[in-house]
Amino acid sequence: MLKRTEESHITSWYFEIDRRLLFAVLVLTLIGIWAAVTAGSVAAERMNPPQSWHYFLFKMIPFYIAGLGILFAGSMMNKKWVMGIAWLNIVVGLALLAMTFIRPSILNQSARWVSLFGFRVMPADIMKPGFIIITAWFLDRLASLSAGENIFTSRRAWRWDGWPAYLALFIPALFIIFKHPDVGTAALYFILFSAMLFLAGLPWLFVAGLGALASLGGIIAFFTVSHFHKRVLLWLGFEGGADNYQITKSVEAIRNGGLFGSGEDAFIKQSLPDAHTDFIYSAIAEDSGALLAVCLIFGLLFVLKRLADNARGARDRFVLYVAGGVFALFGVQVSINIASALGLIPTKGMTLPFISYGGSSFLSFCLLFGLLIALIREDRWK
Repeated sequence: MLKRTEESHITSWYFEIDRRLLFAVLVLTLIGIWAAVTAGSVAAERMNPPQSWHYFLFKMIPFYIAGLGILFAGSMMNKKWVMGIAWLNIVVGLALLAMTFIRPSILNQSARWVSLFGFRVMPADIMKPGFIIITAWFLDRLASLSAGENIFTSRRAWRWDGWPAYLALFIPALFIIFKHPDVGTAALYFILFSAMLFLAGLPWLFVAGLGALASLGGIIAFFTVSHFHKRVLLWLGFEGGADNYQITKSVEAIRNGGLFGSGEDAFIKQSLPDAHTDFIYSAIAEDSGALLAVCLIFGLLFVLKRLADNARGARDRFVLYVAGGVFALFGVQVSINIASALGLIPTKGMTLPFISYGGSSFLSFCLLFGLLIALIREDRWK
């Protein structure tokens, strides 16, 4: 058997990274590009004035180029660079969140956006990679400082540079996201935070406390956020099924696709709101059928399996926390998007990673997966 003799940086990178995870991400991106044409074309035709079939594809091309560049560049970095980028990501994300209070870009009655260089970006999406990596670093640091004690109950963890410093940094950010209002994204961050704490050994009593806190937040949102209140009532059927237009059309589109897809006869998606973003899965199911839609789910599950395998195989506790955090984020966001499309939960404007139209989401996931691949590579080989 011939041995590899070339030792260039690119060659070493290729043979040391998790290639299966990287290739899975690239395949999902190709599906997203195809969906930007098939689902984006009908969304463009409904605009006032109507736009060409390639409108959303052309708008995403700069994000595809930048995102894939970030993915590959990030995967070649070492831990020191990963931490520097994560802190920069947090600083930029928090600054942009502050701008949503000062000079927001309003969309669908929500102030969750800001305009930068002619593009509308969502700070809560942008800062997800930094949130996961800095939280993982913080948990790993506390474990080292606590010298074997539980990081949630030891005195050392509750000194000013422990939990108080961390909570002072991120609780205001979560409050701003909740006030946008963006209940779904706030809940996503809370679930992600709770999952990483559980991975770090959070006692069951504290887990119950987080569950109670989440329930309290849901109750407050139900009575104070009008659109969340309406969506829950519509989903429960208290305001009449005729008004639940989005879920009705989403389920109709999936049914119309049958097993093999409707192809040129896919007409339900033409009246499906947000067919290129929130309900991209329904549009794909109508175009390509239930068989390919299920194959897409298996592709997403494959990514989750690779994330779980990398978490279990991590030698560095920090890498374990990062991989576990990415697993939680990817899994929860995929579940929320597809469950909303199927009418299993109230509708929530959340993208399907790497597939839905949305520059902020695509750049964020590319950065996150690129940095994770770099950490896995260094953990295995360095």
